[in-house]
Amino acid sequence: MTEGKKKIFWVLAVVFAALLGGAVPARAQYQQPILAPNDTLANVHYDYKWEFYGGIGYSHFNAGPELVQGSNLGGFDVQAARFFTRRWAVAANGRGYYGTSGVEPNTYGIKGPFVSEHMFLVGPEYRGPSNEHVSMTFHALVGGAYGRFNSATQDQSGQEINPELIGLFNNQTTFASAIGGSIDLNRSPKWVFRISPDATLTHFKNSAGEGNLHEQFALSVGVVYRWRRGLK
Repeated sequence: MTEGKKKIFWVLAVVFAALLGGAVPARAQYQQPILAPNDTLANVHYDYKWEFYGGIGYSHFNAGPELVQGSNLGGFDVQAARFFTRRWAVAANGRGYYGTSGVEPNTYGIKGPFVSEHMFLVGPEYRGPSNEHVSMTFHALVGGAYGRFNSATQDQSGQEINPELIGLFNNQTTFASAIGGSIDLNRSPKWVFRISPDATLTHFKNSAGEGNLHEQFALSVGVVYRWRRGLK
C-alpha cells in the first residue's frame, strides 16, 4: 500500500470510528425505549421528505503539493437532502473553508497568505440506526472544488507573485469528494443538532498537470430542520 493510500485509509478509519462510536448507544436505546407520555421526543418520526442543514465547518487542508504543514481552515457547511424512502435520500452539499497557509521559504517576504476552498457535492445518503433520541446517516458525495490561492501573494513592492513560486497551487477547479456521515441528536420532531465528520478528497494539480489525490479531515456542527412529512 502506498503512503498516499495509507493516509486515505486512516482518515476514513477515523471518520467511521466516530460515526460507529455513536451507533452503540443509538442501537441500545432503540432496543429499550422508555418514554414519558409527555416527552417531546415521543413524536419524532423519520417520515419527512426533506432535511435542511446549516452549520460551521472545519477542514485540515494542504494548499500546496509539497507543503509539510497543512492549514486549519474554518467556514460553513450547508446541505439539502430529499428522502425518497425512510432510509434513502439524495443530498446536495455546499461548503466553504477559509484561512491562512504556510508557504515555502522565499525571498518575497510572503508568509501565511490567505487561501480558500469551496466544494459543491451531490450523492446518496443512507439513514442508519435511529430512534427518538438519535439518528445516524452515511453519505458518499462527489462533485467539484474550487481553490483560490493568490488572494495575498504580493511581494513587498506589491507585485503579484505566482503561487507556485512559494509552494502553493494555482487557482483551479478540480474533482472533490466527501465520504462520511452524521450523528443527529433530536431536540424536537423537526429540529436536530448535527455533528458531521468527513474524509474529503481533492485532486489539485500544478501548472504542469501533475498532482496526487489529497485527503483531508473535515468536521462540521450545526442545525437540521425537517420538512414535509408523508413518507410511507
